[in-house]
Parts: sequence; C-alpha cells; structure tokens
Amino acid sequence: MSDLPDDLAEEILSRVPLTSLSAVRSTCRKWNDLSKNLVSGKSASTGRKQFLGFMLKDYKVCSMKFDLQGIGNEVDFVDPSIKEVSILDQVEITQVFHCGGLLLCVTKDRSRLLVWNPYLGQTRWIQPRNTFRSEDRYAVGYDKNRNYKILRVFGKYDTKGEFGSVDKYLIFGYEIYDLSSNSWKVFNVKLDRKIHYYQRGVSLNGHTFFLAEERWSKRNNKIDEIISFDFTTERFGEHLPLPIKNLGKFVSLSCVREEQLALLHQSSVIDHTLEIWVSSKIDLGAVSWSKFLRTTSFCRVDFLAGSFFIDEEKKVAVVVDLDNGGQARTETRYNQRANIIGQDEYFKPVNVGKALDHGKLNKFGFLISDLCRPLVCSYVPSSVQLQVQPGNWKEGDD
Repeated sequence: MSDLPDDLAEEILSRVPLTSLSAVRSTCRKWNDLSKNLVSGKSASTGRKQFLGFMLKDYKVCSMKFDLQGIGNEVDFVDPSIKEVSILDQVEITQVFHCGGLLLCVTKDRSRLLVWNPYLGQTRWIQPRNTFRSEDRYAVGYDKNRNYKILRVFGKYDTKGEFGSVDKYLIFGYEIYDLSSNSWKVFNVKLDRKIHYYQRGVSLNGHTFFLAEERWSKRNNKIDEIISFDFTTERFGEHLPLPIKNLGKFVSLSCVREEQLALLHQSSVIDHTLEIWVSSKIDLGAVSWSKFLRTTSFCRVDFLAGSFFIDEEKKVAVVVDLDNGGQARTETRYNQRANIIGQDEYFKPVNVGKALDHGKLNKFGFLISDLCRPLVCSYVPSSVQLQVQPGNWKEGDD
C-alpha cells in the first residue's frame, strides 16, 4: 500500500469517511501523513487546498469541504462536499464550537455535551453540574499547559421586557469545565462590557475572543471592541480595538489558522459595502490590522451567521449565512448559503441546505434563540486524547 503514488493514495483516502481515517493511519507512516493532510485540507501531490467546515442537517453533524480551486472559472469551481458524520449519527446536535482541532457539540435535549476529535475519531460525553439550558452560551479553549476547558455562560433572554429591554441577554453566572480533571468550577465575574453571545467566540492560541460593546452605551448594539477570555487565569482579559469605528450589527469574527483574528463588517447603508480585516499582531491589549478584502457587491450578510473563513493566497472569503429567499421574516426556517467573495467584485452564492428550525420569533419578528448555524474554519488536526479521569465540581473562590 505504501508504494502507491501520492495522487492515487489521496484519491482513495478522500473516499474514506472522516471518522474512519483513524484506522487508516495505522497502516503505514505514509498513509498517516496523507490522512493528516487530508483532514487539514492540504494535498501533497496537487497543491490543491480545501477548507473543512461543519454544518447541521436534521440535527446531524455533517463535514463540509470547500475546494476553491478555479475561483473565477465557473467550470472548474467545485461545490462543497457534504457528508454526514456516522460516529455521531445517534445524537441530535443543535450547536457546534471549535478550538484546536476539537469540536464541542450541544445536544438537542440539553442533557449533556459532546466533545469530538475528528482526526482521532474520539468522542467524550460531559455531564452537567446541575442542568444545561437552551439559552446557555459556550466557548472552548486551553490553558498554558494545553489543558482543554469549556466556558459555559448561563442566562436567559428577557422576552417580556421585565428587566428593562426586550430580548436583552441576562447573565446569571459562569462555569468552567476542565477536561483533564473532569470537573466543573463555578466562578463570579463583573464585566464593564456587554459581550455579544449571539455569535460564537473565536479561539486563538487557547484564548477565546468575543465582540463587545460598552455596557452602558446609549448606542444600542454598537460593537466597539473585542474582549478575550484567558483559560489559564479563567478571567476575561484584554480589550482589543477594532480597525474601524461605529460598527453596526453586521459584524462577524473569525480566525486564520487559529493564528490571526479576522473581522468582517458590512455597512448597513444602501451599497452594503463589505470589508474584511486581518490582525497582524496581538500583544498586551494592542492589535494592528490590515485590510484583506473590500467589495461593494450586493451581498447582504445576515449578522447572525457568524461564520466565515479566508484564503490568503487567492484573496477569497467564504461567508456562510442564512437566506430566507427574500421572504418576509415570519418563518424560522432558513437556507444555509455559502457566499464566495473575491477581488474585482467576484461573488458566487452556493446553497448548502436547510438550517434547522428551533428558533422563535418575538413580536417584532426577530429570532430570540439561535438557529443551527454552520461552522466553517481552517481546521487543524489535533492529537489531543479525550481520556476520562474521575472528578467532581467545586465552587470558585471569587
């Protein structure tokens, strides 16, 4: 088997389900290396590069690969390849989060969480300290010793305006789960910033970064900075400035290979100008930004999408959002659409299936709970073992 040409071996491996690659890797060193490249989206023989994402169809996790070869050439462009993940086919999932090669999956019944390593094909169940709620928000990261942890923010939406603002997200507390000790820890923290938990946090070097605004700002939903959560100190830390001022709602945060932050902003004015910025350096609360892409094509991005990735070589961004086909916002059932955006106003929308329907509409016609949005990322394989150790939960000191 090791004598096969690389291109033929890669063709064979590309047909192997993602969850079966762990068995293939034990065949020989060459197949191990090729399978790792395959998971990370690289081809040693052709130089073609794919991007791996994950989406939910009928509450099932599916892997989704984007091949951006031939951008600008309608004949050569390859639509996303979407395959259901068999190892998770007995579980109904509503949300997916990513950090360092691990995925955190939230179950539909909220009875427990599932951590999955796609590269090793390993899974691990996590039980709640008391109970999980539908309004919970999560983030995944790791500390300086590479111990993976889960941040749980538990709260609720004030749907009736009982606390002053309809649909305001009220935070009741925070918990940390440590995978190395199999334990939950409760801690208290006071923030002078309001974090936008309707979007996923972005993992970068173990930290998680969130979009935020001044808590007492009179400018409703005007994001003005990024705030980080440090999984070593287990505290919110650095406040990072944004590349432009007075951002509206149409903002999304992502990363490049978990090494750089990427910020997408779309103007709410008539031309819907879309800009993407990439961080070049983050240090002690300071960050420098460079503009990656700007387009004025009429591509309206739903700010709830919260998921995109960029290809620096091709100067292309893939923004996955929700599309209701131009209908009035009276339904909670949306299509999931991948918008391929490039230089010279290049734009190509690709329908990738239906989003799950578990959102609710308030009297103003806005969703008050998350749709099952797809997660696209520059996936990097991880060899982190999901071993289980006896543990318990403990209260934080402060």
